[in-house]
Amino acid sequence: MDMQLLLVEDDPEIARVIQDTFIRDGYLVTWATTGLEGLEDFQSQSYDLVLVDLMLPEMDGFTLCKNIRWKSDVPIMIISAKKEDEDKVAGLNLGADDYLAKPFSLVELKARVESLLRRWRRYKGVPELNQMTNYTNGLTINWDQNKALIDGTEVYLTTKEFDLLKVLAQNPNQVFTKSDLYQHVWKQADAEGLHTVTVHIKSIREKLKDPVKQPYYIQTVWGKGYQFVGEIR
Repeated sequence: MDMQLLLVEDDPEIARVIQDTFIRDGYLVTWATTGLEGLEDFQSQSYDLVLVDLMLPEMDGFTLCKNIRWKSDVPIMIISAKKEDEDKVAGLNLGADDYLAKPFSLVELKARVESLLRRWRRYKGVPELNQMTNYTNGLTINWDQNKALIDGTEVYLTTKEFDLLKVLAQNPNQVFTKSDLYQHVWKQADAEGLHTVTVHIKSIREKLKDPVKQPYYIQTVWGKGYQFVGEIR
């Protein structure tokens, strides 16, 4: 089966060289020119590895890496002209697996990609986690079917509501700002969308019968955002 690569690079000359090189080697390559486009591509299909530039329009590479990590453990390699150690450390701390500074040789790039893919294939050999998670106070999330149930009865959540619940629940006790959530779920950087997040979180809480003052599942972190505090049983 062909390996699927996502390349997020706004320089067309560099992107075409990388894309042509990997296509010749039998890879399938999707090329995105902005961070938001890259996030949308990533969320729309499955990839085996992501190549990310740091200096991107609409959403920078650091933010893109963070968004990808909330959803997946797929290998991420940063390719960037930013050579400072703090940029490398920041990228790796956000979940990137490797960092290659421009200019680089295609031979080295291919070798590092192949190394990451070998590790990824070994990792994917581990059985998947249970597709159903049960929490105290009656909540069950079926990840496979995108369903939430309270005491065994399905709760109707819209697609956006489930996507919000999913990113929070799959990253428990991590604080997400409204901006983080809006970018990740709506794939837009518009600050006017922050009220939309508030409305959707309120709707989720009502449907899950989640008390605001002493929440079972979604806790407001005042001045920061929201975090998932549900306890697995």
